[in-house]
Amino acid sequence: MRIDHTAGLSLGNITIHRIVEMEYPFLPPTDICAEATAENLAPHRTWLEPHAQCPETGKLIFAFQSYLVRTSRHTILIDTCIGCDKSEDWHAPWHKRQSHVWLDRLRAAGVRPEAVDFVFCTHLHQDHTGWNTRLLDGRWVPTFPNAAYVLSRADYEANAESDEVDFRENVVPVVEAKQARFVESDFSLDDEVWLEPTPGHTPGHVAVHLSSRGERAVMCGDLMHTPIQCAHPEWNAVFDWNHDLARATRRRFLETQCSDRRLVLTAHFPSPSIGYVVAQDDAFRFSYR
Repeated sequence: MRIDHTAGLSLGNITIHRIVEMEYPFLPPTDICAEATAENLAPHRTWLEPHAQCPETGKLIFAFQSYLVRTSRHTILIDTCIGCDKSEDWHAPWHKRQSHVWLDRLRAAGVRPEAVDFVFCTHLHQDHTGWNTRLLDGRWVPTFPNAAYVLSRADYEANAESDEVDFRENVVPVVEAKQARFVESDFSLDDEVWLEPTPGHTPGHVAVHLSSRGERAVMCGDLMHTPIQCAHPEWNAVFDWNHDLARATRRRFLETQCSDRRLVLTAHFPSPSIGYVVAQDDAFRFSYR
């Protein structure tokens, strides 16, 4: 598949670039949504394949990416992908990765790590916080030395006593470096960037809103993982923390975006990953930009 890693888009005075680390057939559908059986997916295969589902393997195609946002005041990263040298026993391709392609693509977009002002984490899972830190002389240090890392207080507190390796590698060093900025889930940076509470996938999961000159967009994080969840908002990801809450949050989000015609930046939908939610029957579909 062809991915344009350099072209950005404009939202008023804001520019947005996708910084893609990986995109590939990730997992079988039922490993993402338990209801996504072959029988249940059969009516959707004509539009899922080959863009969102690999016809050869049957796996759902996922992008793992960040959004580089340059507003009139700040340079911001939303989520930081998987990273290098991380201890990952859940998914072998992520374990001890040595590829610096994500950093290379960030630089190709015109931004060095020192120039990032804020890192917004939609939540604290390993594939959204990996480049928060890098291994330097045997210790984990913040990748973005001048940035404030904006973390949901609720998500941090839910993980604070965790022994999960990814939390210890990706989040704790940021806190120890005093670069963490703990916020409530409705935090507003300014009139161009603010958070919306979207709990369910995690306790403090947030969506990041962007606005400039009357144009608006929102990065939805893991509120939904795959476009099949637009057609079936009731299908939760197996990774969701609270299934009832995640289901209600996703339905409300989709209804709102459909009504407002707001540009949606997704975390894992296949390229180009950005588009609009539109109504279809009693559910929705994702119309790529």
